[in-house]
Amino acid sequence: MLRIANLKLKLSALAKQLMRAKKLYWISFIIGIVSGLAALILKNLIHFIDTKLVGHSVITSENYWYLALPLIGIVITILIIRFFVKDDIGHGVSKILSSISQNKGKIKPHNSFSSMITSAFTIGFGGSVGAEAPVVLTGASIGSNLGRFFKLGQADIMLMIGCGATGAIAGIFKAPIAGIVFTLEVLMLDLTMASLVPLLISGITAAVIAVYFMGDAVLFKFNVIHSFDASNIPFYILLGIFAGLFSLYFTRVTMWVERRMKSVTSQITRLLYGGLILGVLIFIFPPLWGEGYSSINKVFNDMGLNLLDNSMFYGFRDNPWFFVLFLLSLLFFKVIAMSVTTASGGIGGIFAPTLFVGAIGGYFLAYLLNHLFGLNLPLDNFALAGMGAMMAGVMHAPLLGIFLTAEITGGYELFFPLIISALAAYITIMRFEPHSIYTKRLAAEGQLVTHHKDKAVLHFMEVGELIETDLEIVHPDATLGDLVQAISRSKRDLFPVVDDVGMLKGMVKMNDIRDIVFKQELYDTIFVKDLMYMPEFYISPNDTMHVVAEKFETSGRYNLAVIDEGKYIGFISRATVFSIYRDTVRTFSHE
Repeated sequence: MLRIANLKLKLSALAKQLMRAKKLYWISFIIGIVSGLAALILKNLIHFIDTKLVGHSVITSENYWYLALPLIGIVITILIIRFFVKDDIGHGVSKILSSISQNKGKIKPHNSFSSMITSAFTIGFGGSVGAEAPVVLTGASIGSNLGRFFKLGQADIMLMIGCGATGAIAGIFKAPIAGIVFTLEVLMLDLTMASLVPLLISGITAAVIAVYFMGDAVLFKFNVIHSFDASNIPFYILLGIFAGLFSLYFTRVTMWVERRMKSVTSQITRLLYGGLILGVLIFIFPPLWGEGYSSINKVFNDMGLNLLDNSMFYGFRDNPWFFVLFLLSLLFFKVIAMSVTTASGGIGGIFAPTLFVGAIGGYFLAYLLNHLFGLNLPLDNFALAGMGAMMAGVMHAPLLGIFLTAEITGGYELFFPLIISALAAYITIMRFEPHSIYTKRLAAEGQLVTHHKDKAVLHFMEVGELIETDLEIVHPDATLGDLVQAISRSKRDLFPVVDDVGMLKGMVKMNDIRDIVFKQELYDTIFVKDLMYMPEFYISPNDTMHVVAEKFETSGRYNLAVIDEGKYIGFISRATVFSIYRDTVRTFSHE
């Protein structure tokens, strides 16, 4: 009979697990559809605005609209946020990490559309940022809110956030594998093999949506004309080191510009500063306009000199040294243009700028080496490898750099240079900067939990759920005899001493009174206040679990009192914390 009962329990548990998996698969499918459509809408909206504004400009002369249009786009963005959204929606990926770290994955419903709409105006009017981070925030918000709508548990909501991010990347790039790698490597959610099926469902669904409506052509037209040459390996390593060092510049300058812009208290002044700087930079260097994907296609298709189109430098096309200086200027000023776009109120991400800097950087290095030493390095291959290397450096995500670059360009035949350059860039940047541009702010505040498993588990444990109140309370004026009676009723060896108004006055430990507890002649002559001691370490109900864990480790105690402004609440035991910790690990590992 016992075996039959155990078998029934196992079958019941298996049935629940299968029902849960089926539910997650359907929700991830829905998330894939919605996030794929969001990516499709955003890309087409940006393209529509962009072509209407600059589609008919003359390439041999300057376009003076460049001076004003970016400012107009940021003004429209700010007005939409101020009068309709009424919330901060900047820094998409960082906002996802922040919501996981501080709000347990709760992302506001308006993020399912607000960042998408505002970024379309920012980028469509020339803002030098990318659409990927806004659509990733859109996808993550869709996942978070659908997870809560279907009343999923905390671990499953985290998984749905990952599905939304995966679907967004897969939809905007038509790259499902890159979407999964992004979720695993950048968001760093603690996902297991069981999580891959929902991620795959969401990713492939979004990618199919994008292919169905936009065709199966990759984002960049890259044709492998020059196959991988092993003799060029040292130069690919050099490219990776260059990308790693430039990633440091990318991260530090971005943070510096944002700090300086935030120091300007007036939003109007900040808007004017940023808009004017951005307009002048784009006017002088037109490739800084928008996402920059058209410029990447130029260097991929041996049309690098066309980067001078619409600029005041068009007449210098035949001067190779001037062209080298122009390329170098694009690298340095793209980071500034990107930073002032977001710091002045625009909405966008660093994905596209990173790819732009990588492609131009790889093209620049190969062009310079060819010109200086008469080498014959393939410019297009180095541009491709540069994209992967910069993603590895800026985002601290070498796998994402490798797979995303290969998947969105179709350059699978060049995996070797992609891997070599990405690894060299990652190793280089890690010597100087332990955190990516996404995680640097949260890490400085001690709020980064997605990249630290122990912190992640503690973050999702509630102090209130661990408080134990089954201890026998004694009054400081109680006698030893009263304490003995409390001992007879208690299953614990610790007794909080609390006065008439609920204030904790001390504690009595069984071990401290063991030698007198059976001496009846002392029952009426010794009082609890003579036996108690005030604990050196205690916990506030407002403490985080990180603080609780540190206090247990520092004090060496097995029980800590919980006190709220001196009032006794209860106790937390080390054993209970450990037990809940293990349960939380199992829950988030989907075991």
